[in-house]
Amino acid sequence: MFVKKSDSGFVSPVAGIQLKPLACGDATQLMEFRLQEGAELPFHSHPNEQTGFLVSGRITLVIDGEDHPVEPGDSWCIPPDVEHGARIHVDSVAVEVFSPVRPDYLKENLE
Repeated sequence: MFVKKSDSGFVSPVAGIQLKPLACGDATQLMEFRLQEGAELPFHSHPNEQTGFLVSGRITLVIDGEDHPVEPGDSWCIPPDVEHGARIHVDSVAVEVFSPVRPDYLKENLE
């Protein structure tokens, strides 16, 4: 699978949080997140491992109750079923890989 860059295809499941599916294989799924200053990603958990990289901006990830200040170039890996959320301090862009694939984040399920 090959996906060309495009500014279309984003959805906003939470105010101030936009997500877009990028490439997806049988076992992994790449997503782009555009995060608006002041937004908060509610605490949640899921059975997927989640590995991410902050491209730009500044956020705080809260993973299993512990705050992690994140700046561009920082990366993380959240194990399956661990509660996490985020506070967005400035407009930010992150890319994340989920494994296994999250059916709720497949393009056809977000349209």
